[in-house]
Amino acid sequence: MKNLIVAGVMALSFLGASAQTKIGYINTEEVMAVMPETEKANKELQELQESLAKQGDDLEKEANEKSAQFLKDSATLTPSMKEIKRGELIALIQRVQNYNQEAQEKAKQAAQQKFVPIQQKAMEAIKAVAKKNGYAYILDITSVLVGPPGDDILPLVKKELGIKETPPVTPPATKAPVKSGN
Repeated sequence: MKNLIVAGVMALSFLGASAQTKIGYINTEEVMAVMPETEKANKELQELQESLAKQGDDLEKEANEKSAQFLKDSATLTPSMKEIKRGELIALIQRVQNYNQEAQEKAKQAAQQKFVPIQQKAMEAIKAVAKKNGYAYILDITSVLVGPPGDDILPLVKKELGIKETPPVTPPATKAPVKSGN
C-alpha cells in the first residue's frame, strides 16, 4: 500500500512538472539558410567547384590532345616508342578518371569544413534562446511527426544571431480581365 501511495505521488509530481514544461520547435535548416555565413560558404564552395571542374576539363583536354597526337604519330613510331607513348597515355587517362573522384571528395570535405562551424553557431544560438526563454525542450520540426503543441522559436533565434526579420513576400494582386459585352 505504501508503494502505491509513493508511486501515485511521483506520478502526480511528474504530471505537474510536465504541465509547466515549455516546448519549442525550430527548423534548423531554415536557420542556417538565413545566416549570412551560409551565403558566403555557398559562394566559396561554388567557386571551388568551378575551379575543380576547370582543372578537370583542362586535364581531359590534355588527354584528348595526346590521344589524337598518338594516333597521328603511331604509324611513324618504333614499337618500343609506341609502347612508351601508349603507357603515358593510359596513365594520363587514369589520372583523368581519378581526378573526378578526388574533386568530388575535395568538394565534400570543403563543404563539411565550412558548414560545421555554421551549424555549431546555429545550435549555440538555439541553446541560448532556450535558456533565456525557459524552454525545456526544443524540437527540430523536420524530424517531429507528432508532438505536443509548442512555440516556433525561429524569430527568437534570428534575433539572437542578429538577423533582421524580413516580412513575408506576398505576390502583387492581379486584376481580373475585363469581359466585353459582345
